Amino acid sequence: MLCTSPVLFVQASDNQQLTADTESTAKLTVSETAVIAEKLEQIDVPASLSAIEQAAILSPLTAHSAKYNVFYGSFELGEANYRLPATDSGFYSYHFDSDVSLLMLSDQRHLTSEFTLENGKLVPFRYIQERTGTGSDYTEQTAFAKAQKFIHTIYKQEALKLSYEEKVFDPLMVQLQFRMDLAANIRPLDYKMVKEKEVDDYQFRVIGKEKVTIKSGTYDTVKVEVVRDSTKRQTFFWMAPDLAYLPVRLSHFSKGSKQLDIQLASYQFEQPLPPMTPVVIDGPKPEASTAVDELVSEAENEAGISESELDEIKQLAVD
Repeated sequence: MLCTSPVLFVQASDNQQLTADTESTAKLTVSETAVIAEKLEQIDVPASLSAIEQAAILSPLTAHSAKYNVFYGSFELGEANYRLPATDSGFYSYHFDSDVSLLMLSDQRHLTSEFTLENGKLVPFRYIQERTGTGSDYTEQTAFAKAQKFIHTIYKQEALKLSYEEKVFDPLMVQLQFRMDLAANIRPLDYKMVKEKEVDDYQFRVIGKEKVTIKSGTYDTVKVEVVRDSTKRQTFFWMAPDLAYLPVRLSHFSKGSKQLDIQLASYQFEQPLPPMTPVVIDGPKPEASTAVDELVSEAENEAGISESELDEIKQLAVD
């Protein structure tokens, strides 16, 4: 779930070497499985699950990094980078950096999410976003005060206090919870997150399996759609189970026009990943359009960018 809303997220440190190494996703050895099982005794996960199943659910928390290239139609805009460092404390810090530009437009973002793992679920602690580029620069900071039952958030220098709710996430770490829930076959895939002084609700459906070929390689994926009441805007994710459900591609369509397309360029996991259990397929909504492949083809065949499309990119940059 590359940032849920298809904003222009991208880039990272040039000195960080990332390689798409298939050996990094090798199967766990017996001794490694035993170590994971010992760690899992410290958290509350269903006792009916085997150690391998439990490890699969927690695999998105394996220390890793991933780089993505961002396109608007055939135009490459820039890149985005994610980084989840290793931790021994149960306190996690997830990072996102992006840098995209087109003509005179630019957008740079730096996001940090701090959270803990409690009873097998992620609990947000603090979220920071810094945005610079075309339009107004701004910061967004959110503190999740669970003990005081409040969420304190500041967006564009305007503060607001919200009531604390269980299962409310920030826009960055929710991606990890989403991947964990895919691994656990949890339904519904319904998430609330604090964004721009509001609590937004997003729903997702696993609509099928697909083999995806992009520049970085060929991946076996599950295809996920963002559930919306209208088909004027459509967003699809392709997640790779063998990579702890790391997103491989995201495509966004607006009124069937040229899409924002984000593709995995490289990745690295610091530890081997366990095998995943078969994913549950929800299937498309009965009333949903099945013409997404036609939309992709039409979008890729469009060579230019109209003035209205430039306006749309500007809006994406400042939202």
